[in-house]
Amino acid sequence: MTTSRTGSTPPVGVLIAQLGTPQAPTAKALRPYLREFLSDRRVIDLHPLKWLPILYLFILTRRPARSARLYQRIWTDEGSPLLLYSRAQESGVQARLGDGFRVIVGMRYGKPGIDAAMAQFAAEGIERIVVLPMFPQFSCSTTGSIYDGVTRAAFGRRCPLFFDRRRQMPTLRFVPPYYDHPEYIESLKVIVEEQVQTLKRAPDRYLITFHGIPLRYVEEGDPYRDQCLRTGQLLADALALQPEQWVQGFQSRFGKEEWLQPYTEDVLAELPGQGVRSLVATCPGFTADCLETLDEIGTEGGEIFRHAGGEQLHLAPCLNAHPRWLDAMASIIRSEAAGWQTDGA
Repeated sequence: MTTSRTGSTPPVGVLIAQLGTPQAPTAKALRPYLREFLSDRRVIDLHPLKWLPILYLFILTRRPARSARLYQRIWTDEGSPLLLYSRAQESGVQARLGDGFRVIVGMRYGKPGIDAAMAQFAAEGIERIVVLPMFPQFSCSTTGSIYDGVTRAAFGRRCPLFFDRRRQMPTLRFVPPYYDHPEYIESLKVIVEEQVQTLKRAPDRYLITFHGIPLRYVEEGDPYRDQCLRTGQLLADALALQPEQWVQGFQSRFGKEEWLQPYTEDVLAELPGQGVRSLVATCPGFTADCLETLDEIGTEGGEIFRHAGGEQLHLAPCLNAHPRWLDAMASIIRSEAAGWQTDGA
């Protein structure tokens, strides 16, 4: 669909930049997805001569089948939850912004890719693009990788010796990290409160869990941990929680290197010993439900909690396509596109 208007200025492009998802919950589909993801040096920064043999000889020969089994547990009849929610965000934000904007989803890994999205903008004559990374908290391994993917697709430069001989390039604006944006925090608050309203009684504790990164990244200057801690505190304040009512953790540890702590899996195992029987978990670092939320926390996390003596873990949905979040996304985009909106936007 093209939203540009004949005889008028083209709309402002909006790229909703998400991490990505495999095409199917199968080992065959997971292998190229994991290869692309784990070959990104923003994600794994070990020297290629050290990392690539591990990746190709061990990880890509074993992990695709295991990951496929996990994806099968969350896959829907319509496909990947992450892609479904991203498409719903795309259409919901487009409806709110109107014809002065052209909204397209682009995945850093897999399809629909960022390359395809940027090519579509170019085909429609769109020269001004707002990029909204779907990572509220900045990390070199997520938002930084989005920057790489977008600029490479927009400008055609892969390294000093290899680049496209393109003569026309768009102007880009990247939405800065919005980990403390009032509308983002309010959206999280609304969703958690809606989850709590479905319960027969208030939970004993709230768990605010974020994807982890290696501790070394933070020690080298990555601001991710501080931004996660700030988000957690702001959300707790918005929910009027006292310090003893909530706890924060970092999940998805990979490999032997030390990652950000406390580890969410350890927190889940310890809470029942503190008298916690009912727990509400929320994942503010994810803007759409995916394997790390639905399965890692909702299924595996629930099993850890119950095995340790807890009774019920209630997982609040991610922001997904909740109307409050779609309103927030549209507001953030309009703010970043200030001065770019065309007549009628």
